[in-house]
Amino acid sequence: MDRLRRFMFGRYGGDELSKALLILSFILLLIMNFVPKDLRFLTILAYIPVIICMFRIFSRNIYKRRNENYKYLKIKNNIVMWFKNNINRIKTLKNYKYYTCSNCKQKLRVPRGKGKISITCPKCNSSFKGKS
Repeated sequence: MDRLRRFMFGRYGGDELSKALLILSFILLLIMNFVPKDLRFLTILAYIPVIICMFRIFSRNIYKRRNENYKYLKIKNNIVMWFKNNINRIKTLKNYKYYTCSNCKQKLRVPRGKGKISITCPKCNSSFKGKS
């Protein structure tokens, strides 16, 4: 165990991007089981994420690997937040109606069942009429 610790000293190690690459490789390997036999040479594509993952784990350029992981996490978090917001919007669709401000593109939520109302954007203070 001490040898492994000494070997890994100064190397980057695993992170979220490495985990995602391993999962991607596993999924590609599962998909390749359902591919016809004449296209089995595409299995090589499933090993590319593993090779990249191993390169990242044993890399000594820690700064570059952190930046790669940071960019991956930004993209992942944007996608996750988009899905969470849309799921939340669908859940509350029964009680609220959603509008977009024509001035600043701010998303506005108003309660349903109030009839025709004047909606004022809290961001830019522009006002427009809408049916709730």
